[in-house]
Amino acid sequence: MSVPFPPVEPPSSEWALGHVRPSAGEDLVAAGADLEPGTLLMAYRAGLFPMGLGDHGARPIGWWSPEPRGVLVPGGFRERRSLKKARARFEIRVDTAFADVMARCADPEREGRWITDEIIAAYTGLHRLGWAHSVETWRDGSLVGGLYGIAIGGLFAGESMFHSERDASKVALAGLVDIVHADGDPRRLIDVQWATEHLARLGVQEWPRERYLAALGEALQAPAVQFG
Repeated sequence: MSVPFPPVEPPSSEWALGHVRPSAGEDLVAAGADLEPGTLLMAYRAGLFPMGLGDHGARPIGWWSPEPRGVLVPGGFRERRSLKKARARFEIRVDTAFADVMARCADPEREGRWITDEIIAAYTGLHRLGWAHSVETWRDGSLVGGLYGIAIGGLFAGESMFHSERDASKVALAGLVDIVHADGDPRRLIDVQWATEHLARLGVQEWPRERYLAALGEALQAPAVQFG
């Protein structure tokens, strides 16, 4: 499926998530609303993202703004020698298997799963409009790793990643870095939500929420990242 560029702006949301301000020390900002394209884009532009509060991500929808926030900035990615060697084993593709990447990220066998059928439908809709993208790792014609997220201006908000072969998700992240930071614009930002020890080894930093929100405003003003 061809992904439109520039993305198609959907109707605005009836909700006011963009005006909700988080409480100090709280990651959860609000609950409820819907997953319409306009609602999702409004939320990301305000530094929020959805994750259900019920079992395995079921409703009600929670809207989150982590404190601190995991971010990857231009020049911050740490590509060790082993990862450079691993790149040679895989082929990077973009937006050729978005639905498959989401399905693999939503695998019910995964610990801590939270991606519901409703989430899949919502982000697939954003993909059709040109806002959601997948970066995929392939080997011998098989999808073996990948990630997906939302691109708005110079922001890429990563949502989830998977791998079925060693290093496949790290190579997908390296491919994402190549795309987002291709033009060297210092305002560009990759948001990973919550930093993990694994991501920290790759250069992800933890920022106070207010610093993230200030940088988000700058990133949204940067030229749109071009995928494909």
